[in-house]
Amino acid sequence: MSDFYKKILDNNKKWVEEQLDLDPEYFKDLAKGQHPPLLWIGCSDSRVPANEIIGAKPGEVFVHRNIANMVIHSDMNMLSVLDYSVNVLKVKHVIVCGHYGCGGVKAAMGNDSIGIIDNWIRHIKDVYRLHDKYLDAIEDETKRFNAFVEINVKEQVFDLAKTSIIQSAWKHGQEVTIHGWVYGLNSGYVTDLGVNFSSDKDLDQVYQLNFKK
Repeated sequence: MSDFYKKILDNNKKWVEEQLDLDPEYFKDLAKGQHPPLLWIGCSDSRVPANEIIGAKPGEVFVHRNIANMVIHSDMNMLSVLDYSVNVLKVKHVIVCGHYGCGGVKAAMGNDSIGIIDNWIRHIKDVYRLHDKYLDAIEDETKRFNAFVEINVKEQVFDLAKTSIIQSAWKHGQEVTIHGWVYGLNSGYVTDLGVNFSSDKDLDQVYQLNFKK
């Protein structure tokens, strides 16, 4: 058994003991069910742990993560998480959280083939294509990279609002607000990008769905 593997098993035991010292009923209460008010759609990057960033306890955040925090309309994994969160757990907020220094976004700015992930990164490249004039005008590479991270988050929030799951919830009077954030790896702070929607009124009409009563 490797030292690292043994360490993480020991860490689990230590964590359990610490929680039980604080509250002997902690795990019994946690096992009764979950009622998180928030769905977090974030990047798979190991440096961006959803619960820790916002100081949330187990049971307070439902989490979906993928490379570059993408919301892709044909991704059944993401859609299944979203549907369960909105229609069963009745979350009040959905946050798409990107982060500066994102490897997936960086890869989408270049042309090197990495492997099967190229097919995923193509979706990120599509975002760049929509904003290429603005991004290409930024001469400083770091500033262009950061701007692309922010734009990608904003586009994913719009794509989230376009889903039938979110629109159906809105049309039926359910309270759900979606937000776009960026996390700073070198600071620990999140930035609200100002893309916060609780209805489809800011979407182009072609995306606004009508539902039978």
